[in-house]
Amino acid sequence: MSQNDISSQMLKGILQGCLLILINQQPYYGYAISQELSKYGFADVPKGTIYPLLMSMEKKGLIVGKTQPSKDGPQRKYYHITTTGKQARQTFLNKWDMLSLNVNDLINERRNDT
Repeated sequence: MSQNDISSQMLKGILQGCLLILINQQPYYGYAISQELSKYGFADVPKGTIYPLLMSMEKKGLIVGKTQPSKDGPQRKYYHITTTGKQARQTFLNKWDMLSLNVNDLINERRNDT
């Protein structure tokens, strides 16, 4: 497995958690999700990554898409979090807290090693 494959797989897992966090706050449509992610440093994530991930999350029952009218143009598909998605969101947050704590501990202890 190449370095790019590992980075891509890690990013997809992290992105799924981030999408669950966003959609938990309010329903979003695809492009709005992309704009919101950009605010948090994910500007380089291609739209071609977000839409397949949304479709995968919908198949897993984490979110449900509902087409709704838009005052800015054609109807849009807004994604709503499900009960299963809320549980997955909480699991992601718990795992992220533990992972980030452990990685930060390792970095801080070994920062000056050469």
